Amino acid sequence: MSNATSPLEQLPVANDGSITANRGKLLVALVVLVAALGYFAFMAFDGATVYYYTVGEMRDQGPTPDGKMVRISGKLEPASFTRAEGSVLAEFDLTDGNISMTAMHQGVLPDLFFNEHSEIILEGSYGTDGVFQSENVIVKCPSKYVALEEEQS
Repeated sequence: MSNATSPLEQLPVANDGSITANRGKLLVALVVLVAALGYFAFMAFDGATVYYYTVGEMRDQGPTPDGKMVRISGKLEPASFTRAEGSVLAEFDLTDGNISMTAMHQGVLPDLFFNEHSEIILEGSYGTDGVFQSENVIVKCPSKYVALEEEQS
């Protein structure tokens, strides 16, 4: 017989205290990781929230604080749209069916903006002058059922 020892016999034997300490460290690291991920998720969600108002609600709220972005929803009043020739500054009225509000947008407008069935969502700020300054225009596509009803009429 040889006096050679197997590799398993050469490993140090851990006592119960070190196993418990390792589990404790692992548990603390896991709790810190979960808390950090939860914090980052909360901050990302909180920063991405933008309030959404109808035209009437926005008029009732009054001007938005400086730097505060809000979303407002309504429909275009077609006769109110004006844009100077060669300009990208558009002025128009948005309505919720009862109340209208003047809005201004500098930039290109989507094609569906002028569809009478489209819901328009403007993102921007409402000033003390009563004009909504739009920075972004989102147009919800009209329902295909509304178009079908009109074709059948």
